[in-house]
Amino acid sequence: MRPAMEKRRLIGMFFKSVTACLFLIALCCAIPATAMEIDFSKAVVVGSGPKKVVEFTDPDCPYCRNASKFFARRADVTCYIFFNPLPNHHRAKEKVQYILSQADKARAYQEAMAGKFDNVPKLTGITEKGIRLQEEQAEIVRSFKANSTPTFIINGRIIVGLDVKKIEEALGAN
Repeated sequence: MRPAMEKRRLIGMFFKSVTACLFLIALCCAIPATAMEIDFSKAVVVGSGPKKVVEFTDPDCPYCRNASKFFARRADVTCYIFFNPLPNHHRAKEKVQYILSQADKARAYQEAMAGKFDNVPKLTGITEKGIRLQEEQAEIVRSFKANSTPTFIINGRIIVGLDVKKIEEALGAN
């Protein structure tokens, strides 16, 4: 190989390595690597299996709804749900406040994810406590910089998006 081509190849490899390192640093700084700092008392808990999943979700996100169906089929999982209603889903925040106002939050979550409230013009039964809990969850979501839905933390591994293969790998055998 000519010296000029070898030099270009080495420079290219260097920049790829630097770019990869910067990406990893950014990823590690963007979301904490563990869920240790989360106040789980603020979560909606769905399921009772031994495997723990933290999920940042939006009740109007179609991928989040598919994730809800996926985890509903797994008896080995407990999901700790934190809501991140995205601004482009105009009724999501109202639905979250409704869910968090209910005595049976897990049931209200499942109904919302099944689309039960999609055609209800105005949800009644939103309480000050539900609004406050939604605000507390929003602070948790901000602290984790979880800007996309769904985002999962499984065994310390962060998975952005509904990537079933990665989720199943992180959960291990069923």
